[in-house]
Amino acid sequence: MKTSMKFLLPVLIVLVLIAWSLWTPDRDRAALESKYLAAPGDLLMIGGVRLHIRDSGPRGAPAVLLLHGFGSSLHTWDAWSADLSRDLRVIRIDLPGSGLSSPDPTGRYTDARTIELIIGLLDRLEVAKISLVGNSIGGRIAWTFAGTQPQRTERLVLISPDGFASPGFAYGQSAEVPMSVQLMRFTLPKWLLRMSLAPAYADPSTLTDALTERHHALMLGPGSRNAMIARMQQTVLEDPLPVLRQITAPTMVLWGKQDGMIPFANAADYLQAIAKSTLVSLDGIGHVPQEEAPERSLIPVRAFLLETIH
Repeated sequence: MKTSMKFLLPVLIVLVLIAWSLWTPDRDRAALESKYLAAPGDLLMIGGVRLHIRDSGPRGAPAVLLLHGFGSSLHTWDAWSADLSRDLRVIRIDLPGSGLSSPDPTGRYTDARTIELIIGLLDRLEVAKISLVGNSIGGRIAWTFAGTQPQRTERLVLISPDGFASPGFAYGQSAEVPMSVQLMRFTLPKWLLRMSLAPAYADPSTLTDALTERHHALMLGPGSRNAMIARMQQTVLEDPLPVLRQITAPTMVLWGKQDGMIPFANAADYLQAIAKSTLVSLDGIGHVPQEEAPERSLIPVRAFLLETIH
């Protein structure tokens, strides 16, 4: 027995040291806001959720809402927003439990709940009709809004949107969230996050240290990781065709041909389902063109959105 303990004790010590080195605590919210919040007025209480928003550009101009993807934040649109704000009212939000938005006290992270909050925000800002730009999960929320709220939708830009069934995401079933992902609640070292982000970028050099740090810092906000996992667990995909066919707004589908997260081939499904849709494909670009090639990818989007003015 003593001999067994003699060998077991060093193993236990090593395991404890490994666990301690991988443990990733939440970051202080005040410190995150000090670094990433532009102004105190950018935090609005909507439906019981403290939403982080940015609202820029001329108030009398046509409005556009930018919706980020899973695990991201409104900062993904920094370059696009700076340009578009010259001619449009640009509204960006952090989805509940993402970025600097607080977790939803209701515990609901379904698309229906998110759209409920978006409608509440638009009503608060007195925006009757809006164009939407959504990337990935933000794209799914955008096309769901456009299909269910056609009277409030001006134009629609879908950037490598989520929505069709894929391995692990079958219609009518809750998403399979493996234990390895759920462990993110306790451990999320920056090097591991960088590995998970890498497939989103066709050019590895665009995933800079600064970009990785921003993603990492905001994902460590109090309650953010629990909210992200809850959003995954509560995602139940339904056949998107009935909703997509209800979209009446002119629609641009923008897709990087080297998308490593959602295959470029899915673009054809959206073109077939949405009546007034066109495709813009981007060679050498991955899942987040607004970060990987902001100037190049914005050219067709800007022209498309500004048709509301001209």
